Amino acid sequence: MDDSVFHRLYEQYHHDVFNFLIYLTGDRHQSEDLMHEVYVRVLRAYAGFERKSSEKTWLFSIAKNVAIDHFRKKAVRQKHHFDQFDWEESVLVSSTGLPDEVAALNEDMQQLLRVLNTCTGDQKMVIILRYFQELSIAETAETLGWSEGKVKTTQHRAIKVLQKKLNALSEEGGR
Repeated sequence: MDDSVFHRLYEQYHHDVFNFLIYLTGDRHQSEDLMHEVYVRVLRAYAGFERKSSEKTWLFSIAKNVAIDHFRKKAVRQKHHFDQFDWEESVLVSSTGLPDEVAALNEDMQQLLRVLNTCTGDQKMVIILRYFQELSIAETAETLGWSEGKVKTTQHRAIKVLQKKLNALSEEGGR
């Protein structure tokens, strides 16, 4: 890989990839570590990049895989045995809280991010890619290696869960 290509990819996409990772992990330091791993994998894999997708969706695909690997390793370490991490059913909740930048967000956004952390890993990734990273359904499907139908279904279910939980919180606050 040419240094100029690497630098261009980094400059063009590192903010988006970092934001994706920080929303998934909720931990700035962990996201920085994962970001390094993403770009190490980019260096190793760029020669095999077939350009069937955009560079951005390819990078998000790598970031998704790095995050999945991180959560699998974390789950194994926490359980002290080798059960397979169930990405589709497991809830990803950061034990360290939300990133520092969230403090500047308004209360509604903070509440949304807290509720998003209670969704399954699949739901969380779809919401982050679709609404925070503004990827299309096709780009999200490509990034996750899913069909567009699965993205739409997961998005629909995630939105229903988020609405239900946010409504319950607002009802509690109104009492």
